[in-house]
Amino acid sequence: MITTIRKKLQSADTLRLQLFVLLGVYYIMEDQEMQLKVRRVTDKFTESMYVLANEPSVALYRLQEHVRRSLPELVQHKTDMQSWEEQSQGAIYSVEYACSAVKSMTNSSLYFKNIDGLLRQAISMKEQISNSQGRRKRTMDSGVLKEGGEKHGSGM
Repeated sequence: MITTIRKKLQSADTLRLQLFVLLGVYYIMEDQEMQLKVRRVTDKFTESMYVLANEPSVALYRLQEHVRRSLPELVQHKTDMQSWEEQSQGAIYSVEYACSAVKSMTNSSLYFKNIDGLLRQAISMKEQISNSQGRRKRTMDSGVLKEGGEKHGSGM
């Protein structure tokens, strides 16, 4: 439609020139009054062509063309932005969760100290049990050796 209007404008200029040429014959023959009339007619004709080319429906057509060309790109940008927003929301949630985990770990130092004390106590109890079993075993082994040595000596 735009190219058609542009062609009409170009043809309007051409028509104006042709009107001048056609009326030019009269122009040569007639006086100043005729020249003024011809100029008015051609000016009105040209003006009406420009008005026709710039009427609101043409402006709306141009607006529609612009929207049709730019809308797919805008939709793509919108979907990209929504995707990035979802990704960033996920990352923010992960970071907040990690921060809360670190904070709870700092609050658990009391529990770790308690566990450390209990482990030390368990290790010392294990050593006491090992020592008492070691003594018992030594006393039993020494008794077995004495008995075994006598039995072994008497048997021969």
